[in-house]
Amino acid sequence: MKTLDSRAWLVLPAGLVLLITFLLPVGWLLSRAFTFPQPGLQNFALLWERPVYLRVMLNTLTISAIVTPVTVLLAFPVAHLMAHGSPRLRRWLIFLVLVPFWTSLLVRAFATAILLQRHGVINSFLLGFGFIDEPLPLLYNMTGLLAGCVQVLLPFVIFPLYSSMARIDPACMRAAATLGASPVRAFLRVYLPLTLPGLMTGATLVFISTLGYYIIPALLGGARQQMISQLIQDQIATFGNWGVAGALSLVLLAATGAMLLLLQLTVGLKEIAR
Repeated sequence: MKTLDSRAWLVLPAGLVLLITFLLPVGWLLSRAFTFPQPGLQNFALLWERPVYLRVMLNTLTISAIVTPVTVLLAFPVAHLMAHGSPRLRRWLIFLVLVPFWTSLLVRAFATAILLQRHGVINSFLLGFGFIDEPLPLLYNMTGLLAGCVQVLLPFVIFPLYSSMARIDPACMRAAATLGASPVRAFLRVYLPLTLPGLMTGATLVFISTLGYYIIPALLGGARQQMISQLIQDQIATFGNWGVAGALSLVLLAATGAMLLLLQLTVGLKEIAR
């Protein structure tokens, strides 16, 4: 017990920093939902009564629901190559996936904008080979927003999937083939369920991260793709409406908690941590 108590003191500095820089400010903002401009639930009633708030919340959920499966589908083959490819290929893929973590999110957002603009790389390529007659509108709309979110969040799915796939015994697929299962059936009944912890972890990280994104929607999205984080910033910086901002933050927090609860019910946090 004495050893445990002495080790617990090592956590105290980090706990104080977390309390002062995160828990207290966030708790204060959330409390504004019930106390500003006067005590009550009027801020939540306002969210329900005004269509603009409901539309933004629906936009946020819709965008998150689209980004998540697209990111998972793109990450799955990369993670599979990392887990079952040659050691040299694995090292190169890990390096390529890690490179974005060394680059500023703002720089990556502007780089995506350069690729998607009217005279960017993609439109120039399509025009040069005659696939299109005029530049496609790829920026400041849903296309630009989805492209930005997916390219930023892709590593957050690749690594959990790679971790799950690397632990799968190759003999499992050989056993399924020996018992007469086709490759598709063996994948769906054997391989895919074994990757479920990593898949659910990555998908949840992507969904939750997309819910709270601000930079990517602000730089690459349009007015119709406004998300909750942008609305919170507008309420505070433009209107000084801390009550509505707190209510929106509480809704965002509730959505995050619901996703974590779903993850616990479907896979289990203990299984994920293994």
